[in-house]
Amino acid sequence: MAKSKSKSKSKKQPKSETENSTIDLKQSLIQKRKAAQAKKELINLLSAAGGGGLFLGLILFLVGGIKAAVPGVLSVIILSLCYKYPNQALIAFLVYVPIGGTITYYIGNSPILQLAKDAFYIPALIGLWQNLKKQRLPLLIPQGIKTPLFILLGCCVMTLLFVNGSQQFNPPPPVPFKPVLKEFPIGMGILGLKVFLGYVPLISCFYYTIRNKKDFLRITRLQVVLIFICCVLGIIQYGLLLVGVCKGTDDAEGAALFKATLEARCYFGGSLVYSPSQGMIRLPGTFVAPWQWAWFLISSTFFAFATGFSDPSILWRGVGLGSMALVFVNAVISGQRIALALVPTCFILCLILTGQLANLKRFIPVFGGLALILGGAIVSNPTVVQERTESFVGRWEASPPYEFITQQFEDIWKNLDGPLGNGLGRATNSARAFGDTKLVETYYPKVMHEVGLIGVLGFLALVTTLTVICFRTYRSIKNRNFRSYGAAMWVFILFISYNTYYYPLDVDPVAVYYWFGAGILLKLPEIDRLERLQEEQAERVQGKIGKKNKKKT
Repeated sequence: MAKSKSKSKSKKQPKSETENSTIDLKQSLIQKRKAAQAKKELINLLSAAGGGGLFLGLILFLVGGIKAAVPGVLSVIILSLCYKYPNQALIAFLVYVPIGGTITYYIGNSPILQLAKDAFYIPALIGLWQNLKKQRLPLLIPQGIKTPLFILLGCCVMTLLFVNGSQQFNPPPPVPFKPVLKEFPIGMGILGLKVFLGYVPLISCFYYTIRNKKDFLRITRLQVVLIFICCVLGIIQYGLLLVGVCKGTDDAEGAALFKATLEARCYFGGSLVYSPSQGMIRLPGTFVAPWQWAWFLISSTFFAFATGFSDPSILWRGVGLGSMALVFVNAVISGQRIALALVPTCFILCLILTGQLANLKRFIPVFGGLALILGGAIVSNPTVVQERTESFVGRWEASPPYEFITQQFEDIWKNLDGPLGNGLGRATNSARAFGDTKLVETYYPKVMHEVGLIGVLGFLALVTTLTVICFRTYRSIKNRNFRSYGAAMWVFILFISYNTYYYPLDVDPVAVYYWFGAGILLKLPEIDRLERLQEEQAERVQGKIGKKNKKKT
C-alpha cells in the first residue's frame, strides 16, 4: 500500500508541474500579444501623426518658411503621442518645467515656446479624461473642492462675460495725446482664466498617474534629480560669470547696470543682472527670469526635504539632502533676496510642522555634512554672503513686505471698477499681448484687481478647503515614510495657499508644483492601503508555508 501511494504521488507531481508550465506559457503569450498590439498601435499613431504633421508643415512652409514648418510638424506628433500616452506625457511635462526657460532661448526667443509645456499637459489631460470616462471614475480630485471650485469658476465666467465682454464690445473712448492700443479683452480673459485656474486638474492628473509605491518613488526621485541638476547648472552659471567667460552687465552704464537683460544671458536660462561692482546680482538659473529661479529654489526646499527625510532608501535620502544643500548654496549666490530669506525659513518650518525635529539624532551626521558644505561656501565667499545680507536688510528697511502688501491692497481697492473686478488677465503678464495690463506685485491684490472681492473670497475658500483636506489626508496615513512625505507636501500647500508676496501661483514653477504636490499627497493613503494589503497577504502566505512545514515534520 505504501508503495502504491508513493507511486501515485510521483505520478501527480509531474502533472502539477506541466499545469504550471502551461499557465506560464499562456501568460507569456498574452504578454507578447499585448506588446505586439501596443507596438502596432504606436506605429499606426506615428504614421498618422507624421502624415498630418507633414501636411500642416507643407502649408506652414509656404506661409512662413522652414522655421514655421519644423515646429508645426513636431507639434502634431507630440500632441498625438501625449494624447495617446497621458502618463508618460505628464512625466515629460514635469521634466520640461524647470528646463523650459533654457530650451526656449536655445531654440529661439518666441512667446509661443514659453507655452510649449502645455503641449504635454493639455492633450494628456484630454486623454486622461477620456480614459476616466470609460472607467466611470471622477476627473475632479478631491471631491471636497467641488463646491468652492464651481463657485469660483462661476465668478470668473461672470467677469469674463460682463467685464471682459463689455471691454470688447464697448471699448473706452481714446485718451488725448495717448496712442490707441488694439486690444482683444476676450482673448485676454481666456488666457487670464487659464493662468488662474488652468493647472487645478494637475491634482487629478498625478493622482491617477501614481498607481502604486513604485510610481510614487519614481516621480519623487525624478523631482529630486531635476532639482539636483538645475542647482548644479545654477552654480556653473555663477562660476562662468565669476571667471569672466560670460560678461554679464558689469560693463553697462547707468540704469542698465541694474536691469536684467537677455543680452547678458549666460548659457542657461534667460535674462540676468551681473554687476558685482554695484553689488547687484540676479541670476535666472535655468528659468526665463531671476525671480522664477528664486521661487524654484523655495519650492524645491519642500521636495528635497520630503525625499531627504522620507525616502525608504538611504541612497536617495542622501541625494535629497544633497539637493537641499545645493538649494541653500544657490539661494546665496543667485542674489535673490527672497530666496535667501525663505529657503532657510521653509526648512525650519518643515522641521517643526512635520515632526522631524524629534528625529534629529538620526540625521546628525547628515546635518554635519550640510554644515560643512554651507560653511565652506560661506568661508570661500564671505563678500558674497555679506553683500546678500546687506541687500536683504536694506530692502527690508526701505520697503518692509507687510507695508508693501498693505499699500498694494489699498491701491487696488481704490481703483476697482466693480464687484467683478477689472477683467480677467488685466494683471497677468503673459496676457499683455492682448492689451494693456497692470503690474501688481502681490498675489491677492492681483486677484482682486482681476475678479474683484468676490473672486478673492472664492479663491480663499478653494485653497482653504484644499489645505484642510490635505491636512486630514496626511494625518490618516499609517506608514511613517509616507506620512512624513505627506506632511512636507502639506506644509508646502499651506505656505503657498496664503502667501501673497509676489505672485508665484501665476507662473512656473509654483503654478505647477502647488497642484502637483497636492496630487501626490492625496494619493498617499491609497498607496499606504495597498502596501499594507500586500504585507498582510505575504504574512498569510508565510503562515501557510510554515503550517505545511510543521505537518511534514
